[in-house]
Amino acid sequence: MENLIASSVALLRQLIHTPSFSGEEQQTAALIKDWFRNHNIPTKSMGNSVWAKNKHFDSTKPTLLLNSHQDTVKPNAAYTRDPFDPGTSASVIQGLGSNDAGGALVALMATFVHFYHKENLNYNLVVVASVEEETAGENSLRGILHKLPKIDAAIVGEPTQMQLAIAEKGLLVFDGYIHGTPGHAAHPNADNPLYKIPEVIDWIANFKFEKTGPALGPVKMTLTQIAAGTQHNVIPAKVHFVLDVRVNDGYTNKELVALLQAQAPCDLQPRSTHLNSSSISKTHPLVEAGIALGRGTYGSPTLSDMAALDCPAIKLGPGKSQRSHQADEYILVEEIDEAIRLYTQLIQNLK
Repeated sequence: MENLIASSVALLRQLIHTPSFSGEEQQTAALIKDWFRNHNIPTKSMGNSVWAKNKHFDSTKPTLLLNSHQDTVKPNAAYTRDPFDPGTSASVIQGLGSNDAGGALVALMATFVHFYHKENLNYNLVVVASVEEETAGENSLRGILHKLPKIDAAIVGEPTQMQLAIAEKGLLVFDGYIHGTPGHAAHPNADNPLYKIPEVIDWIANFKFEKTGPALGPVKMTLTQIAAGTQHNVIPAKVHFVLDVRVNDGYTNKELVALLQAQAPCDLQPRSTHLNSSSISKTHPLVEAGIALGRGTYGSPTLSDMAALDCPAIKLGPGKSQRSHQADEYILVEEIDEAIRLYTQLIQNLK
């Protein structure tokens, strides 16, 4: 176990040193394949996603998926150090993707290696190092599920402080448009779309969603982008803005689209509707095994590849969600150590 933990930490340092923005994961995929090869484990791949099955895979048994992603967002301008430098500390691993979700990825890979050769397991194990999670791209976990064996349950690795996220909010992204009449700035115009912005912002800020989900609380709607105009003397024809809506378990995405489009004082167009909220029963064996190890349960406000799955799943991993996408991201080595040991215990105890 100690050698396996050291090997996974070393891999994480390599992954951080290797840029892997969504859609550009070729080099990290190669590192992951090499790591498995060094542990004498054959892999398969589609695009940049890499996966493996346990040595004694038996199609008559149920299959547990171990999944996390190798892609990252781009570093923000507030970084005070090189985002691709993991540092030399023995206790802290720094850099882009260390917390989201490199720590979870290498811990799940190490856990898979621990069980790879074991015979007479009550279930199969499949590990997937997926891509394009941050952008929900066509080649993400959703895009490769048809290549995998039938999945009966899943552990999705994301930073949860090794607590059990048994539900997570869905996501709707809207392109919003405030329409008006274009014209020359020198002439009167009572239909300037820029002057309608306060009304729309007030509607967004004060809109009340009636349903509070039992596991995920209220829906959260946030204005994240706004743009209009091309030059100083031209009144634009429209204002474009973007809404980020985190959907609870009280609504389906399609219900919220209909609700918001009917009431908005502007034009709202959803980019997609497939990233619904998800949840798992507290009586599911995965959850019960985690609770037996002293893990708490909660509903997560962030989206993950859980949204791609149609089987029961938990989100569980080392690190803190609040570190994700922030400047100077990091994870502690002891968090990875704890994760590998807890993943291993959970799977051993799983009935």
